Amino acid sequence: MNNQALERTDIREKVENYWDTRSDSYSQQNLAELHCFKRDAWRSIILENAPQKDKLRILDVGTGPGFFAINLALAGHEVTAVDLASAMLQKASENANHYGVKINFRQGNVHELPFPDEEFDLVLSRNVVWNLEEPERALKEWLRVIRKGGRILYFDANWYLHLFDDNLRTQYFQAQEEADRRFARGVMPKTEMRIKMEDIARNLPLSREYRPQWDQQALERCNVKIIKIAENIGDLVWNEEEKVRHRVTPMFMVCAEK
Repeated sequence: MNNQALERTDIREKVENYWDTRSDSYSQQNLAELHCFKRDAWRSIILENAPQKDKLRILDVGTGPGFFAINLALAGHEVTAVDLASAMLQKASENANHYGVKINFRQGNVHELPFPDEEFDLVLSRNVVWNLEEPERALKEWLRVIRKGGRILYFDANWYLHLFDDNLRTQYFQAQEEADRRFARGVMPKTEMRIKMEDIARNLPLSREYRPQWDQQALERCNVKIIKIAENIGDLVWNEEEKVRHRVTPMFMVCAEK
């Protein structure tokens, strides 16, 4: 194994360990989203941009605690969900049981999916691509498992670009301070987990990229039809605190068709 491969493996293990550690808190956050306006908001956005079929075969990559998977299963679709972190999958399975939905959960690497070619109508993800060590390879793999006319639909943000952009860094901390002042009790301290993720993010390739410009270029190299790139959907899916806290890292949407 060469040095680059070793580095990628090391990053992947650190990311997996981070999300395993965060499984409890992230699961609580996702469950809260299923009990507020976000459930219907996300479902509407996804189905508006998905292939138009009564029952879709959906793959949720990087499912985490299962918010997308459960949401779409509740809407009557056939859902498979994959994640690298075993603790996240355990939470997702528990959450799915709580909601009484059947989802095929699989542990696996989103760069090397354990599925045959052209298996799904839609590959879906949220806040996944940014923490991949080989993001373009992952996009090609997602395209492999969708049928002709199928789509990949994902949502992400420039979560750690402020680590590399001085102007953005200033705006980022101003937004955090305003959000802490308006919605929390005083200034929130930098937690150990937050520091840990920043250290990981410094070594992730997309932390330095301006997106979704990078995504458009990567998909063009994949020779697929770009259906839509929306640079900011935050007003549709975020609460008031999130709109302030993430105003310099807007949530974007990318939709492409095979």
